[in-house]
Formats: sequence, structure tokens, C-alpha cells
Amino acid sequence: MRPLSLSLPRWLLVLQLLLSAMLCGLLQAGTARAATTFLDPSAAFAMTARMSDPGTIEVHYQIADGYYMYRERFAFAAAGATLGTPVFPPGKVKFDETFKKDVETYRHAVTIHIPLAQAGGAFTLNATSQGCADAGLCYAPQDARASLSAVAGSGRPTLVSAAPAAATPSAPSSPGTLATLLGGGRLLLIMPAFLVLGLGLAFTPCVLPMVPILSSIIVGEGAGAHRARALLLSIAYSLGMALVYTALGVAAGLIGEGLAAALQNAWVLGAMGLLMVVMALSMFGVYTLQLPAAWQTRLAGASGRQRSGKLAGVFAMGALSALIVGPCVAAPLAGALVYISQTRDVMIGGAALFAMAIGMSIPLLAVGVSAGSLLPRAGAWMDAVKRFFGVLLLAVALWLVSPVLPPAAAMAGWCVLLLAYGVYMLTRGGLWSGKLAGVLFVLLGLVQAVGLATGGRDALAPLAHLSGARSHLAFTRIKTTAQLDAALAKAGGKPALLDFYADWCVSCKEMEKLTFVDPGVQALLADTVRLQVDVTANDADDRAMLKRFGLFGPPGIILFDRQGREIADARVIGYQDAPTFKASLAPLR
Repeated sequence: MRPLSLSLPRWLLVLQLLLSAMLCGLLQAGTARAATTFLDPSAAFAMTARMSDPGTIEVHYQIADGYYMYRERFAFAAAGATLGTPVFPPGKVKFDETFKKDVETYRHAVTIHIPLAQAGGAFTLNATSQGCADAGLCYAPQDARASLSAVAGSGRPTLVSAAPAAATPSAPSSPGTLATLLGGGRLLLIMPAFLVLGLGLAFTPCVLPMVPILSSIIVGEGAGAHRARALLLSIAYSLGMALVYTALGVAAGLIGEGLAAALQNAWVLGAMGLLMVVMALSMFGVYTLQLPAAWQTRLAGASGRQRSGKLAGVFAMGALSALIVGPCVAAPLAGALVYISQTRDVMIGGAALFAMAIGMSIPLLAVGVSAGSLLPRAGAWMDAVKRFFGVLLLAVALWLVSPVLPPAAAMAGWCVLLLAYGVYMLTRGGLWSGKLAGVLFVLLGLVQAVGLATGGRDALAPLAHLSGARSHLAFTRIKTTAQLDAALAKAGGKPALLDFYADWCVSCKEMEKLTFVDPGVQALLADTVRLQVDVTANDADDRAMLKRFGLFGPPGIILFDRQGREIADARVIGYQDAPTFKASLAPLR
């Protein structure tokens, strides 16, 4: 078979240089900005409370210079007493980029008077507030409490400093907890923690397709895929993924938008899918990918350079995989991006992202280490293995373009791929295990065919529409922040849930098909206003909605109380199975 020459290495090397320059520039910019330090919230917004008279509580916040507080984010409750409606002084109205609307704010100081409707003596005042710094940091809602005593006929002021309330424990991988870890600035703790979190992410559907891509590259080496060579290829691929993942994450944090979402369009996904098909055809022996003959002659006298060209190509493939294959947002990624966006500390945030990417690469490195001992060396076995990985690459190509295909077309694609490979396995001869695998593939293909013929449009559950056993959870779709505010205003005292969804988000579809169909989850959400925003298009309204909540992409679920306020530290970022999600819904009760 005549080799197909592709002139790749020169522009791939240029790509490496450009990526390195971009990363260095971002790190330098972040270093200059990281010098900004922020006060502890108890110092930025110092609270005291007293009884100004037997029937009135006076709450005072001393606000540091360069900081401000939101009027609408104050909330008060009391254990052992009944409170009236708080009386606020007039504040300054400004357009706030965080909430994308006009808000009333206070600077320097604010005093709030709260009528005491009923009290039996001593009671505890619980106060919730939220503020921001002009330098760019918005604090999470802060809780504080004060012990007070209402004595009839007593007008003597009692000044009590408000001690911070105990924080509600968060899940180990919640963005809030991770932001706290990052805020400590201790790289010796941050990098191992994010490496472990990245290892966990390596087994999610957003990252797993990288394994067959790298495996196919190693198998493509044929008899030359000894252990050291396979490991070197794995390292090049993993570094490409890690560096681009880090650079993209840092840029997203600084800009404040999910850049990976912009790549989830038909042209980009189609190009990546076509590249997977090109690689698959080389596995089937249609042609051989190699350097042009003139280049091979020039490189013949320089030991190792041809292999360096191959490593550059593998590095670039890792970079492309990071951009295309893993766009979904998980809690560790969200925590790092929020930290970068709020503090502009690129060194800490970038280091965390790089450690997470290295953790995601550990299974890829394991593929390289095992290749020397597990992959066949030559003969019919190697040809069978290469064809198998060729089929895997075709599957990855179909998986990549599925978000932009009609559901029926995607199902038809899976049907054809499974049936064709199954028939091939049955007719090629060989061991009984190969024929058994062929039967399995044919059966899977027939399931897709039956599902498609009977009206099914879900390749992951092609026959689910026939059983009707599980009903999908219904959501009200909204598009803009104004529609969200209107929906919350009309909630009628019910708690609310806002789900961020996108067609290209694999974790979103997992939540839809595995978690939201659970009867226990549906029972917990039966009396809840369920809202959903589809950010597939990534247009201006989608970006505004994401920016309002400081999100960088789906999946993300925001919980609101009966007054339409977001419940602090209750966000769900990334996929959760039904039992975990039911525990996350506890604040709605």
C-alpha cells in the first residue's frame, strides 16, 4: 500500500511554541496581579449588634475602604424570638456586573434596625450578608450571630460582637471547599489534592475517550511499540493535554467565560471527528501515515529526529484532545476557575489546574507502561488489535459529532458501526472468543436498529421508550436573566432549582438519564420550581446567565430558598448519582 505523506511536524512545532508563549504570558500577567491581597470577611465587614430599645435590634456593619455590601443579600432570623421587617437606610444604586442588574449597595458603614415582635428573654440573632471588594473579589455569603437579651422596660444598650457562625460542611469536592484550599496558598497541599481529584476525573465520560485515542497511536507503532517507546508517546500526549488544559483554564478564569464551550460547534467537532476517521483508516491499512520521503532523507543522518517529529504530532494530538474531548465542568475545575477569576492569582490556580491535568493523565501513562508487555508484537494478532482500535477511533469520532447530529442519525451511525464490526468478527474466522464478541456486537447493533425503527432517539437507552417505566423530570426552559428573575418572583413561596444544560455536555446527559429519572429524586423535587437554561449555543444570553452565577460551563445546579435567594454552599457542580444528589437537595427541605 502506497504511503500517504502528510507535512505535519513544522506547523506542530510552531503550535507548541505558540502555546508555550501564551502560557508564559498568562503566568507573567497573573504574577503581576497576584500581589493584591484581600481582607478576611470578618475584617472587611465587621458586624456588631445591640438592643437600641426593648423592641428594636440595631445591627451595624463597619465596611472597610474599597469594599461594599449588597442590600438584597441581607437576611435575619432569630432563635427564641420573632422578628419584624428590617428597616434599611437608603443605599447607592449601581449596575453590578456579577448580577447583571441594578443593585443597592452600602459603603463605609450601614446600620439596620429590626423590630422585635416577640421575645422571651435571651435569644440568638442570625445574620446573613454578602459583599465584594472593588479589586475584583466577591465573597461568598457570610453568616454571623449575636447573643442578645430583651428585657421589658430596659433601654440600656447592650453591645455584643457578632462571632462568625459555624459554616455548613460542604462536600469534599465542592467549589467552595476547593476555593478555600486554594486560598491557603500552600502548593504542597494544593497540588497533591488536585492530582488526586484529576485521577478521579480520568474515569468520567468526558475524559475516557482520550484512552482509545492514545492507545491507537501506540498500536499504530506496530512492532516498534516497546515499553519505553510507548511510555514516551504517552508522556508527550499527556503533556500536550496538560499544558493546553492549564492554559485554557487560566485564560477562562481571567476572561470569565468557558472557552471550551466555544469549540463545541459543528465545524470544530466535525474537523476533530474527521481526524479520528483519518487515524482509523490508517489502522485498517488503507494507508500509512509517515513523513514525506524528502524529509525522511534529510532526517536519516540525524539520529532520533524522525521520532521527535512523531512526538510533536502526538503532543499536538493531546492538545487537541484537551480542547475537544473534555469540555464539561466538574467541581475541581470550577473551584480553580472561580479562584482565578476572583483573585487573578494565576500561579496558584494554574498550578492546581496543571496538577489536575496530570492526575487525569495517569491512566494514559498506564497505557504506555503496559503497552510493552500487553500489546502483540507482530502477525495476525497485531492486525486484529489495530483493527479493533480503528473501530474504537470511529466510535470516538461518532461520539464527538453526536451533539450536532440529529438523534436519529446518531443512532443510525451506532447501528451501522456495531453491525459492521460484528459481522466482520463472525465471518473472518479465528477463535471462538472472536465469534462470541462478533455475536455481542451484532446484538448491540440490532438493539439500536429496533430502537430506531420504533421511534427511539436515545443511543444510550435505545429501548427505554418502549418500557415507559421511568418518566423524565420536567423542567421549565428559560433563556435570560430577566426570565429567571420573573420565574423566581412567581414561585409562590416554593423553593426553586436551576439546571445548566448543554447538548455537548456528557455529564449533563448523565444527570438527565441516570439521576433525574430516579423516583426518590423526583419525589424530593415534586414541590419545587424546576428551571433549566440550555447553554448549548453559547450566545450572549447564555454567557450572561453563566456569568451571573460565576459558572464557566455546565453542568451546574443552583438551589434557591422560598424567598428566591440562592442557598449558600449548596451548588451542585458536575455529575452526581441519585443517592448523592438526594443528599445535595437537603437544603431545599
